[in-house]
Amino acid sequence: MVDKEKVIEALKKVADPHMGVNIVDMGLVQDLEVDDEGNVKFKIIPTNPVCMSVMNMAIMAKEEVKKVEGVKKVDVKIEGHVMEKDLNEMLKD
Repeated sequence: MVDKEKVIEALKKVADPHMGVNIVDMGLVQDLEVDDEGNVKFKIIPTNPVCMSVMNMAIMAKEEVKKVEGVKKVDVKIEGHVMEKDLNEMLKD
């Protein structure tokens, strides 16, 4: 079983490049779910609906969470961005 706290620690390794603060402490990570199968799901909601860095932060967050022991699949969705549909298409495995 995946430890949710370890997932949060992994997400804290990703910082907003403009603020220098990690995405968890900034409140960008929402609706974090970890199931018994090792699937992790969360949303990233940028502070700015045209944030140029949100895709990079989402990719980095996904890669960091994949490193957590027991994680099988990571599903990241971007919400609140003008291009969220296109960005989420690119984030699919």
